[in-house]
Amino acid sequence: MHAELYTDGVEEVTVGGSIVRVDLVSLSPTERDANSAPKKVFSQRLIFSVEAFANSVEVMQNALQGLVDAGVVRRNQPRTLTEPPQGNTVSAERGPNIPRSPNASSNFR
Repeated sequence: MHAELYTDGVEEVTVGGSIVRVDLVSLSPTERDANSAPKKVFSQRLIFSVEAFANSVEVMQNALQGLVDAGVVRRNQPRTLTEPPQGNTVSAERGPNIPRSPNASSNFR
């Protein structure tokens, strides 16, 4: 039997040279945040070459498209240019600061 790994999500993706590190998190059964929700805690790290990471993203995109086609997942409709972004702030150093998923890496902000 092969070992299996469960994750509640990806916390961060770090790119360094030709190596990509993906930190996986699990929801803590005991630790809580200020809103009493389970805290995300580091559980494991996946380490890829850039080529292997790019290939795995393609495989996951194909799987996601299969879920969309089957009606299991619905994609959000993209906003039109006439809709004002909600909750944005503007930073002098970085320009618009659009709200991001909690799974977004700080390496790509």
